[in-house]
Amino acid sequence: MTAAHQDFIGVYPGLLPAERCRALIEQFDHSQLAVPGRVGGGVMPDLKHSRDIQMNLHPQWQAAERELNTAMFRALLHYVREYPFVLIAPLMLQRQTPDGATTRYGHDDIRALDDKALGDLLRAVFRPGAVNLQRYEADEGGYPYWHCEHYPKDQSAESLHRTLLWTVYLNDDFAAGETEFYYQDRKISPQTGAFLIAPSTFTHTHRGNQPKNGAKYIATSWVLFQRAETIYGKP
Repeated sequence: MTAAHQDFIGVYPGLLPAERCRALIEQFDHSQLAVPGRVGGGVMPDLKHSRDIQMNLHPQWQAAERELNTAMFRALLHYVREYPFVLIAPLMLQRQTPDGATTRYGHDDIRALDDKALGDLLRAVFRPGAVNLQRYEADEGGYPYWHCEHYPKDQSAESLHRTLLWTVYLNDDFAAGETEFYYQDRKISPQTGAFLIAPSTFTHTHRGNQPKNGAKYIATSWVLFQRAETIYGKP
């Protein structure tokens, strides 16, 4: 793997059709459900200035949430083939060989799996998070605070289960508004229908730059580990 590919940031264009992006924007703009965007500590517009809809909380948005997670899963297949240790470094996954022996998956084994086999493994280890649909107003909105997605919060420890973050850009008819990664010194310019995937931890501290000359619409969430009792069974 060359140095150019070692920043663990994946961008996968065109996985959500432009017409579906436009439909989601139109549905958002006609909805009365958007609320001020929140960070882990609550509503803090100096850190994150947006209007958000958490899709799983509203029945009329749940079909769209499933659609976004399905499209994200296609991006995740690409990401895991590029970075297979996201799946096998934390867990020593095993498989049965044709002669009945048990052996551990290696990184080349993961890359060689077809979509169904790799998808089954991913579903056994990971689960999707709640999807948050967001609008950042032109010359006003943004998420300027350098942040990561991994932090202790409550007894459920849900935020500590976050392995990857993802964003899908629903429009690109504005200037600036990049997702900027601090340590990688990299700005991702929005492309309609493109998915961004990156690690959730401090190594990928990032911010959302303010859009200029037009509002920015995105959907974001995480890929989380299944809970331990799901992976290993209850003690």
